[in-house]
Amino acid sequence: MQDLTITLIQSRLFWEDPDKNLEMFEEKISGITQPTDLIILPEMFTTGFTENSGKFAEEEDGKTIQWLKALSSQKGCVITGSLIMREDGRYFNRMIWMNPDGSYYHYNKGHLFMMEKEHLSFSPGNKRLVVDLNGWKVITLICYDLRFPVWCKNSFRNGEYEFDLMVFIANWPAVRSIAWKSLLPGRAIENQSYIVGVNRVGVDGNNIDHSGDSIVFNPEGQVLFSAEPYTEFIKSITLSHQELEKFRKMLQVGLDWDDFKIINYSTE
Repeated sequence: MQDLTITLIQSRLFWEDPDKNLEMFEEKISGITQPTDLIILPEMFTTGFTENSGKFAEEEDGKTIQWLKALSSQKGCVITGSLIMREDGRYFNRMIWMNPDGSYYHYNKGHLFMMEKEHLSFSPGNKRLVVDLNGWKVITLICYDLRFPVWCKNSFRNGEYEFDLMVFIANWPAVRSIAWKSLLPGRAIENQSYIVGVNRVGVDGNNIDHSGDSIVFNPEGQVLFSAEPYTEFIKSITLSHQELEKFRKMLQVGLDWDDFKIINYSTE
């Protein structure tokens, strides 16, 4: 199976200003010259982490979806990131997986941060999303999901792993950066998969600071790339499927994993 090139964009965000954020990210994405399979944007890349869901929610045929379709087609790769979406009168922190042909999948953030009253502005999702990208199986997750290992857990059935790569996007505060940098490698090790975390930088409209600390780990929990904190950057890195298979064959922990089923705790 071919290797996979992913591109991380760690950036500041303009608070509650979709037009400026789309303009900024379009400039950054258009400047990527190296061929890539996947471009990853932060959580709520159009607004920052606002709870003003009613004001900034978009529909399925809204401006940002059209923007993603155009840029994904232009770059010939998948682009993913989350924004506020409205569906059936409810609001979701929705991660869009946009394919170059204009088709797309979505994942609604499963775990809402009740301590910040996120659950009062958004509805939780209850379904995980695993997509195929050039033969790689990729699971998409958002920020606070990282703290819930059962929700993140890989499976091994009939000689096949459920996923090979975990993609986390976030607006993770700098004050809790040690958790971000500790849990990500743990998830890589326990799931025998690559993991990439893309976080924003800068202070948001709630005066919350974000250090970024975007990072990529291999299945052994070793750092393949670590961003300098508090800086904007664009970085492409190639993941080796051969190395993944080699490691999994050497240490077949999947054979001893517990078999379990996640019980849906909400309805979409």
